[in-house]
Amino acid sequence: MITKKHALHVLIVLSMSILASCQKDFDQNLVEMDQSRIRGLNAKLNDKAVLGRMIYFDARFSEPSGMQSCSSCHLPQQGFVGKGNVPSTVNAPGFTAGIGQGAVFGAFGGRKPPSAAYATFAPAFTFDAINGEFIGGLFWDGRADGSVTGTPAGDQALGPFLNNLEQNHPTKESVLAKITNDQKYQQAWQKAFGDLCKTTTIAETEANYKKVGIAIAEYEASAEVNSFTSKFDYFLRGQAQLSVLEQQGMDLFVQAECDNCHVMEPQVNNLYPLFTDFSYDNIGLPSNIEFLSIVGRNPAANLDGGLGTRLASNSNPNWAAAAPDFLGAFKTPTLRNVAKGEENKRYMHNGVLKSLKEVVHFYNTRDVAGAGWGTPEFPATMNTKRVGRLGLSSEEEDAIVAFMRTLSDGWKPGTQNTQGVL
Repeated sequence: MITKKHALHVLIVLSMSILASCQKDFDQNLVEMDQSRIRGLNAKLNDKAVLGRMIYFDARFSEPSGMQSCSSCHLPQQGFVGKGNVPSTVNAPGFTAGIGQGAVFGAFGGRKPPSAAYATFAPAFTFDAINGEFIGGLFWDGRADGSVTGTPAGDQALGPFLNNLEQNHPTKESVLAKITNDQKYQQAWQKAFGDLCKTTTIAETEANYKKVGIAIAEYEASAEVNSFTSKFDYFLRGQAQLSVLEQQGMDLFVQAECDNCHVMEPQVNNLYPLFTDFSYDNIGLPSNIEFLSIVGRNPAANLDGGLGTRLASNSNPNWAAAAPDFLGAFKTPTLRNVAKGEENKRYMHNGVLKSLKEVVHFYNTRDVAGAGWGTPEFPATMNTKRVGRLGLSSEEEDAIVAFMRTLSDGWKPGTQNTQGVL
């Protein structure tokens, strides 16, 4: 039997080896997790999460009704992200080079769906003065900052409903009508919030629309979405051993300083890392030419400034002034479940990279002459400290990929399954 004392011993030994390369100083007031965002170890859904789950998987919450749910772009079998390529039809939205189609045929944004799993641990968006960087928030540019519902996850959940390139509702009332006109939803709403969902007044509509986001965030904070059941989690608890290749990959992950942003220090219950520091970075990605050519867009006219573009219109003058320094910077995603569904998956905010091997190879060789990478969208602000010329062999790249495959939830002790199932 693995005791808590033994698990902590495993953690201490692991920490001594993997945390030595961590360079950033963390302001704990900025990244501390409050209990409203930590549901991952409680298997029972509360009443708000039950309601949120109903909405999350219901394709009626789109216009046209029946075309798209939250889960259409955040699929459990993919680790709560999207797919690479799935043909779209007039009745079934798909994916083109990693970018999901909206409820309306032919409607596309320009970014890959970010992970809904482990997203609820993101703190509110703010500036970290210690490291001189922005942290927290959700969406790739952090615009779901927690100011509407109280949590970034709640704010993020509300965005797609009213986006004409996603679920395409014209008004908040049209979203809430799916609840007010359905007895089962009204019963679940009353259990969750103590009264019926109403839209009689503007104030009621505003308050109840926020509650939709709160309910979805409660589901996304549940153990069904954040289960901490990867092989790596069992390893941390002393209940599994990494293979020689996986161990080599973890060592190289640290040596290459991947853990500087995809943090491996404990962030939940003093044991579980989230593999993100919640920050934003421009790693010098080129445009997703495949997607842009298919949908008929000019790459030069479709550069995505990410956080920098968002900051440019911020009401805080200091943040707006900093915008040029953050052009092309995007949220550092969690690596949990990064390999789940990898046979049909895209990577990075714009879906430009097609496999985990290609991701590692990009980090390794971006600045190597003749490596074949496209021109970075925003070269002036890209990270040149830890990205671009790592000096890894192809075999060492493969080892890092093997380690990342241990981060998929659903692993069963005593099996060779590294990717996990849901």
